[in-house]
Amino acid sequence: MKSRLICLVLLLLSFVTTNAQDRPLKIYISADMEGVVGAVTNEQLGPQGFEYARFREFMTNEVNAAIEGAFVAGATEIVVSDSHGNGQNLLIEKLPTNVLLVRAWPRPLMMMQGIDETFAGAIFIGYHTATTNPQGVRAHTISSARLADVRLKGTSVSEAGLNAAIAGHFNVPVIMISGDDAVVKETQALLGDVEGAVVKWASGFHSAKTLMPEASYRLIRDKARRAVARIKDFKPYKLAAPIQVDVRFKNYRPSEVLGYLSIVERTDAHSIRFTGKDMVEVSKFLEFIVTYEPGLEP
Repeated sequence: MKSRLICLVLLLLSFVTTNAQDRPLKIYISADMEGVVGAVTNEQLGPQGFEYARFREFMTNEVNAAIEGAFVAGATEIVVSDSHGNGQNLLIEKLPTNVLLVRAWPRPLMMMQGIDETFAGAIFIGYHTATTNPQGVRAHTISSARLADVRLKGTSVSEAGLNAAIAGHFNVPVIMISGDDAVVKETQALLGDVEGAVVKWASGFHSAKTLMPEASYRLIRDKARRAVARIKDFKPYKLAAPIQVDVRFKNYRPSEVLGYLSIVERTDAHSIRFTGKDMVEVSKFLEFIVTYEPGLEP
């Protein structure tokens, strides 16, 4: 009788272990470019810049380093979002064959398109500080040309904070971020002890002391591995519904015209307020106000 009981216990333990090993561990990676190693000005960040082609390589290599670290730590599936500029920066032929890639715009979930409740964690690569932060390379939120501030429930947020709230809607925690020292500090102050890979140290809006590319890849790979290895330590960043979003424009006409909509309140000459039922609705609204133009084609 005793031996049969032991056999039954061993069988149950084997079943639990096998199921745990077979359970998918999906990781979402959102990649920006301002926080990539060495990036400091427009010359690295857009197709017109003389260094853009090289920095697409660096961005792709940083994403690949995060992918490698995540897989080593047990990730089974990875989705990558190309979330900078035109959304067509990552060199698709240099990404692993076993990942999926989100490209171009518009997207209902913006920099988090493709995330859902099946993911175990989110990683932010190449991120930067908020437009209200006096520190950080290329500090801005969503649009450096148009927006002066974005607030969720009265608190100014960075793109990392905004995207963490979108992930939190799906009960997905942010587990790691890479970029300059300012964005790592800013994000950890909001989200807690997420893994942070500092690849450069900001000395101004357009200047920084930086690691060399290979050093950044090693650091990001290690931080991603650590983050996935202790994924149970992280909690989603969740905002209670409804969610009020306040947007301040650098010019007055966008707020004037958007104020014509019954769902929008114009709160001052440059600012509007919208209340969404959840972060998905807020994300769609933000994507609309920075994307829509009457002459959109096709």
